[in-house]
Amino acid sequence: MSTTADGRLTARQPQLREPDRIRGLLDAVMSMGHGLELPQVLRSIVEAAVTLTDAEYGALGVVGDGQRLSEFLPVGMSDELTARIGRTPCGRGILGELIRNPEPLRLTDLSRHPHSYGFPEHHPPMRSFLGVPVRVRDEVFGNLYLTEKRAGVFDEDDEAVLTTLSIAAGVAIDNARMYHESRRRERWLEALGEITRSLLSGTEADRALGPVAERAMEVADADRAAVLLPAPAAAPGELTVEVAHGLDADRLRGRTVPAEGSPSGAAARTGKPVAAADASFGGAVTGPAIAVPLQTGSGDRGALWLGRLSGRPAFDDTEVRLISGFADQAAIALELAQRRAESEELAVLHDRDRIARDLHDLAIQRLFATGMTLQSATRLIERPEAAERVGRAVDDLDTTIRIIRSTIFGLRTAGDSGGGTGLRRRMTETVQAASRTLGFPPALRIDGPADTDVPDELAAQILAVAAEALSNAARHARARHVDIVLTVAGQVTLTVADDGVGIGTGPHTGGLANMRSRAELHGGALSVESPESGGTRIVWRVPLPG
Repeated sequence: MSTTADGRLTARQPQLREPDRIRGLLDAVMSMGHGLELPQVLRSIVEAAVTLTDAEYGALGVVGDGQRLSEFLPVGMSDELTARIGRTPCGRGILGELIRNPEPLRLTDLSRHPHSYGFPEHHPPMRSFLGVPVRVRDEVFGNLYLTEKRAGVFDEDDEAVLTTLSIAAGVAIDNARMYHESRRRERWLEALGEITRSLLSGTEADRALGPVAERAMEVADADRAAVLLPAPAAAPGELTVEVAHGLDADRLRGRTVPAEGSPSGAAARTGKPVAAADASFGGAVTGPAIAVPLQTGSGDRGALWLGRLSGRPAFDDTEVRLISGFADQAAIALELAQRRAESEELAVLHDRDRIARDLHDLAIQRLFATGMTLQSATRLIERPEAAERVGRAVDDLDTTIRIIRSTIFGLRTAGDSGGGTGLRRRMTETVQAASRTLGFPPALRIDGPADTDVPDELAAQILAVAAEALSNAARHARARHVDIVLTVAGQVTLTVADDGVGIGTGPHTGGLANMRSRAELHGGALSVESPESGGTRIVWRVPLPG
């Protein structure tokens, strides 16, 4: 093998005799059957054709959409010459003749053909030409092109050899495609199995959306991936990018796209996949893209969007089917995960109800009976100090009963507010947030039907007052202990007591003034006390609306 001055690769071999050519054809057919990777099979086809016909140059053009060449594989030119020629042919001129009329074409001098045009600068001169279509089943996959026969011109025997080779090539290409498709299916199944195992092992459905996009991007050989879900009611008619992976993921995450006029919106609206050769996303043209409907565990139908960079191949029909099937199966896994989470939550609620029932029927009744017994025995006690002690024990029992009743109510109302947004839960979250600034967790007790009897507007005021009181304790009191008690019984009473340095005698401004105005807004009052034991006790009272 040597390179000429104009960049041609030469491999001068004696012209094959007929028995040798038949043997070479058989060897070429057998060798093509050994390869399963499509690029390897295509190159072996062209190399065999060049050798068997003693041609200077050979090429295989793959016919894509629009009757243009989507791929062009040349043999016989050096890399330097190929680089000087520049862009590959797209199927015009003499090469387009076989695309328009897929029949063998043999020319003694291709320059005399009426469609012989479009040769770029630096292209080597070519005269003799032989081309045949390559069919895969009933589909024209592409064409084999040969030029510049070293000894004369291409004859009928060359055409017969190349036609036979093209038939074998069609079988080899079909096998390689089926192998490639089976490998793709295997990778999709592996990705789906990974996601399903993750979901069924306890991963929340919302957190699984990220792995769905990431694995789909990897298996589909895409450059970007996103999961889009319907935007909240504040932005109807739009989809929001919940998760994104790949190029520009940080820029895409959180963006919204219109449900009308976008591939993702069309897929979510119609329930059918939408593929585009040049799509826009996030305000920029991204190249080939596909959007398939994705049903999430919460019941919302969004879309799984995959995109490739401009210039890369578009998603073919097989990829569209595989990605759609992956999204459908992923949706089933998300649904199963959601149902599993709901089942576990229901089991917890049943358990809470059982505990509440046992506390009410067993613990409270026994405590109440004990208190009645002690109260009746008080009249029989002669020593006043003993009677006082028994009275205090009865009061302690009453307090314990109220605490248990509050706990029972909390157990029975937990989860009734659509995801835990009741006043009890929000008070707990407010107190937990204050523990970071205080340096210790405050003690919280809630008595009464806080989640059902307190309206939302009043609940917001209670939370604001609690947050302000805890903030004051953290900034000014230098306290080591804070008690918060919220009582709901005909009125709302919020008490916040600390063991800090106390409060001065000056006028109440700032946060305390805001607390007082919040109470007066609802017909209530605020009192600030300084107990003899030290510290500060804030009592905020507001009547419940009738």
